[in-house]
Amino acid sequence: MSPRRPDPSDPVVGALLARTTFPPGAGELRCAVSGGADSSALLALAVATGRRVVAVHVDHGLRPDSADDARSVAELAVAWGATIESHRVDLRDGPDLEARAREARHRAVGPGTLWGHTADDQAETVLLRLVRGTGPVGLAAMRPGDHPLLALRRHETQSLCRHLGVEPLADPANLDPRFDRVRIRAEVLPLLDDVARRDVVPLLAGLAQRSAELVDLLDLLAAEVDPTSVSDLRSVPRPVAVTAFRRWWTEATGGLPPPDAAATDRVFAVVDGSARACDVVRGWSLHRTSGRLRLDAAGPTPPVRGSGQVGGR
Repeated sequence: MSPRRPDPSDPVVGALLARTTFPPGAGELRCAVSGGADSSALLALAVATGRRVVAVHVDHGLRPDSADDARSVAELAVAWGATIESHRVDLRDGPDLEARAREARHRAVGPGTLWGHTADDQAETVLLRLVRGTGPVGLAAMRPGDHPLLALRRHETQSLCRHLGVEPLADPANLDPRFDRVRIRAEVLPLLDDVARRDVVPLLAGLAQRSAELVDLLDLLAAEVDPTSVSDLRSVPRPVAVTAFRRWWTEATGGLPPPDAAATDRVFAVVDGSARACDVVRGWSLHRTSGRLRLDAAGPTPPVRGSGQVGGR
């Protein structure tokens, strides 16, 4: 049976569409579509807006049958009147596969692409960042701007697919316990639900929203700080100085993820004068000369944007 075209007058589609945060206006919507339930729901709801939609699929080349996924996504996009854009990246299994796949995926789709992560993914991201020692920026996790489904739950995207007659693709990576996100999903969240005697996903998603509000305030204050000036960084509270440095880092590196807590401590050892230089991350180093800071790259570093996971949503 062919999938039904998403119609905003359909009560199921319309109710979910009302809770999305697609960018305003009448412009094109670029949607990352792996073929899983979440990204298929993203594509469906984007089509229901009536705007031009491009389904962007990335084949990581990690499975012999991965090309079949690309064909399935293309067929669904065509059935719903969306344009298909396919990319192939060649990855090898091994260390840091989760991070490497995420970076390759974000490079392939480019900026301005929308992702189908839900409130459940948001909760997983908050927990992942907590166990890795994050601060307020990390806790803010994903933002609604490029994640229009953050108010929806995973079971709702699955129900929408059933309602429309879509058979979502199953990515084995979403069940692979090598990946931290999979263990968070399968082990940690159920345990927290049991301990709290309630569904903790809304609590964690709420924490992300409140952290995002705090981060927005820090951004506003940091806009008045020159991040290359040691005196400026030392004249403001540490959270504001860190925010200013992170903004500079993002601009200087072309969008690399901000340094973690340990790297940030190394940076501020230079700011505070206990060191004249330090290695930050990814071949980048920080140097202090006559009260000014300079970021240097050891070699070409490809830009990376956003965050996600190995398995498509």
